[in-house]
Amino acid sequence: MTQTLSPGSAKATPATPAPPAPPAYSPRRTIAILAVILTGQFMAVLDASIVNVAIPSIRTSLHTSGSALQLIVAGYVIAYAVLLVTGARLGDRFTQRRTFIAGLALFTIASLACGLAWNEDALIVFRFLQGVGAAAMVPQIMTLIQRNFTGNARAKALSTYSAIISGGMVVGQVAGGLIVNADLWGSSWRGVFLVNVPIGIVLLLLAPRVLPSDSPRFDRKLDLAGLAMLTVSVLLLVLPLVLGHDQDWPLWTWITLGASVVGVAAFIVIERAVAARGGEPLFAQRVLQAPGLVLTAATLFVIMATFGGWMFVMAIHLQSTLGYTALHAGLLFIPMGVTFALASLNWERIPHRFQAIMIPLGLVLGATTMVTLGMMLRTGGDFGPLPLTIFAIQGIGFGLAFSPLMTRTLAKIPMSLAADASGILVTSVQLGIVVGIACFGTVFLGLVGATGLSAAHALGTTAIAEGVAVLAAAALSARASR
Repeated sequence: MTQTLSPGSAKATPATPAPPAPPAYSPRRTIAILAVILTGQFMAVLDASIVNVAIPSIRTSLHTSGSALQLIVAGYVIAYAVLLVTGARLGDRFTQRRTFIAGLALFTIASLACGLAWNEDALIVFRFLQGVGAAAMVPQIMTLIQRNFTGNARAKALSTYSAIISGGMVVGQVAGGLIVNADLWGSSWRGVFLVNVPIGIVLLLLAPRVLPSDSPRFDRKLDLAGLAMLTVSVLLLVLPLVLGHDQDWPLWTWITLGASVVGVAAFIVIERAVAARGGEPLFAQRVLQAPGLVLTAATLFVIMATFGGWMFVMAIHLQSTLGYTALHAGLLFIPMGVTFALASLNWERIPHRFQAIMIPLGLVLGATTMVTLGMMLRTGGDFGPLPLTIFAIQGIGFGLAFSPLMTRTLAKIPMSLAADASGILVTSVQLGIVVGIACFGTVFLGLVGATGLSAAHALGTTAIAEGVAVLAAAALSARASR
């Protein structure tokens, strides 16, 4: 994309004024700020995966089709992904504090609506609104960290932020199982959405008191034409991938997939035109030229496509194929979540000279364990101690890759580009999850036959496809982490 957009210049893409030097906060205030914004981040990430374990309960309760289930999972992430950069711009325009609070309020209200949804269509719509709220809230988190912390405090905050983005997906699997199994007051799957409501209310009470009220405001221009075309292009790609299997791939699905390519080309043309007339395109050249940003975004896209697809497929396999309860399935993700968190939070202890090579090696380990696990489970056997151990090792591999890759790249980004850069990176993460669920979910569901054994074989084949994709991410990361 960097080669197709027009060359940036001061006239074509006016630089955002550099923000003032970060203020000096007391340790107590620093902890309070991080606690509020990172809890918001955790909620947003959690909701991208917590639904996975609740899928069988939703299917039974609302009588949903396979494609509707994918839309319930992916609809949230679609809105979240395509609106992130715009959310970052709104934060610069109205301050990060106000935009974070507004996004949090919408996210909390939409979570309540999801928990009260009466059919699959209502749930899909409310999930989309959840994504809109997350898109307004999440970009402010990275910008607040970039603009309010320096030195070691900033590095630690970025590392924790990265760990929450990746580890939250694993925790979501566990939390979903616990909540569905608890079935408090007969809530069943509804509890995975309603749990956000009390947490959101507490954050809404704390945020106005804790978050900095003196954030700078910039007259950022919104690229509405680019946003509209990006949204259309993503929908043209994802909808046929999600709906095609259930409808036996009619002609419209292939036409739509082809149209998505045209949509991407039109998006590039629009972005060049916006830059040429002095506007601010969603993906401005000056931001894309930040050190390592494009390669990191591409690598994160592939990583999260495989990771998101794997979480979705494993959740279905454990409950639908092996017949495990939601609690049993959720608990099986704990070892992976623990090793992921440990690797994500402690990778800086590894000598600096080894950190660049650590990232691709971690992904190679992730690919190897993913394929090995798929081969072990393809016979339809139980998820015993050995698969559990391999699953835990897989967490180490991904933990040694995702968090350090994002942290090392963001540490190089100038503070004046913090909002747009964070929006682009998190957009790539969320789009990766959308495409991963759509693609690998479709591969798995398309291969599943009528018997449990055929479903197990489908898991093995899907694992091989995902392993190849992770190896591609390893190759990309070898360049991005230099």
